[in-house]
Amino acid sequence: MGGILPALSPNCAKLTLDALKKAKEKGLTVSFDGNFRSTLWSWGEARDFCTQCLPYVDVLFGIEPYHLWRDEQNHDRGDWKDNLPFQPDYEQQDEVFQAFAERYPNLRCIARHVRYAHTGSENSLMAYMWYEGHTFESRLFTFHILDRVGGGDAFASGLIYAMMHQYKPMDMINFAVASSVIKHTIHGDGNITDDAETIRAIMNQNYDIKR
Repeated sequence: MGGILPALSPNCAKLTLDALKKAKEKGLTVSFDGNFRSTLWSWGEARDFCTQCLPYVDVLFGIEPYHLWRDEQNHDRGDWKDNLPFQPDYEQQDEVFQAFAERYPNLRCIARHVRYAHTGSENSLMAYMWYEGHTFESRLFTFHILDRVGGGDAFASGLIYAMMHQYKPMDMINFAVASSVIKHTIHGDGNITDDAETIRAIMNQNYDIKR
């Protein structure tokens, strides 16, 4: 599930929350990506609703839009994410991940990618992931962009694929970023490749030509 459907209408918001609760009741693994869209609702509305979803989520993509108050009784103390830079270092990201995990012990995995825009056509991507009590930092991948739409979805689907195939934690996060990198080289909003070995080659930064 994600943050686009509930933004469409009050009925869609209710449907989203009901589905999350039912999935948790059935013991299903739930992934959730906030996917904030400013044309659909305000930042405050998104944070208020998406925070309600967190108790029913197993795999969380991104760290916004959610409230993560330092003190639930005194919001004047601020949010754990206040002043977190767009490109945090390991210690800064680990602190936020640990705050999420402590507040929501149902979370099994939290992952977010970080973008570095060198030019309009050349970017770098890396990611952080909290999993099994530890924060992992991926490799940094630099590439040229053909179409960046759908890069976040490719990251999420790459991580889900890696989790389902029981990759090791570092391979999980590197595979997810490599999946997003490949999407940036494909026209359209979907990562249409099903060639996991190619993604793994990029994950391992192995660019040798195979004849």
